[in-house]
Amino acid sequence: MALTQALGCVTLVTGPEEFLAERAVTSVRAEVRTVDPEAELSETTGDQVTASTLDDLSAPSLFSSTRCVVVRALENVPEDAHDALIAYASDPAPDVAIVLVHGGGQKGAGLLTKLRKCASVREIKSSAVTARELSGFVANELRSRKVRIDAEASELLIAAVGQNLRALSAAAHQLANDYGAAPITAAMVKTYFGGRAEAKSFTIADLTLTRQAGKALEELRWGVGHRASSRAGHQRDCCRAEVDGATESGPTRTERCRTSGGAEGATVQDSDPSRSGARLGKSDAGPSNRGGGPGRR
Repeated sequence: MALTQALGCVTLVTGPEEFLAERAVTSVRAEVRTVDPEAELSETTGDQVTASTLDDLSAPSLFSSTRCVVVRALENVPEDAHDALIAYASDPAPDVAIVLVHGGGQKGAGLLTKLRKCASVREIKSSAVTARELSGFVANELRSRKVRIDAEASELLIAAVGQNLRALSAAAHQLANDYGAAPITAAMVKTYFGGRAEAKSFTIADLTLTRQAGKALEELRWGVGHRASSRAGHQRDCCRAEVDGATESGPTRTERCRTSGGAEGATVQDSDPSRSGARLGKSDAGPSNRGGGPGRR
């Protein structure tokens, strides 16, 4: 349902998807502030609602006659306050917008049924978005900015960012901001996200079964935290640069790794056994080699 005429109305927001529910609440507040920039905004939780507190919340304040009241966790409203809430919903104050947020589930279902029968109650559903619906969600986010995205780019963005709606929405708006009205393509998504922000469990399992422990650990680090992984990758590159520039008179390979990246550098030390052996043979030879003995070539 479109968000119109919030004042003098009760907006019922139902469903388990918190991001969509919060977006609905924000939209109602914005609409009220459009009508009256000085409107008072307040909120409470269902367990705090009583007949008297409902009267206080919906009454005009000393600063503004226009109010927007959000009641979260509607399912926790005490039963002895149900009748008062339904009575208000049947005849809401003209300068007040009431938003009732229900998190889904069976708790409070009876109250929902009665509220839905009130003519002044409108409902906005924040149903959970399934994996199959994510592509449509991304397309709708960009469509609201008058930007199109092709199917391949949409799937790539989901694979890169993950299934969190808040993260997907932020990523879509970032692309729209940076590319303007240009249609979003897979190349654009790869430029920003590279398809690696969320490690897939089956990818890690496959790498482990094929004894590619290094790559499996790398994917796991990306899954645990993109920022931490980026930092670890930077340390690894620094370590490799230090090792590649090692000389006979410089510190040993292990010492350079510890200086650049700590434990991460130590992992790199064993990542390429063939090169490791060559480096050790050149830089970390025994005492007889340092003196120019027969072992030195």
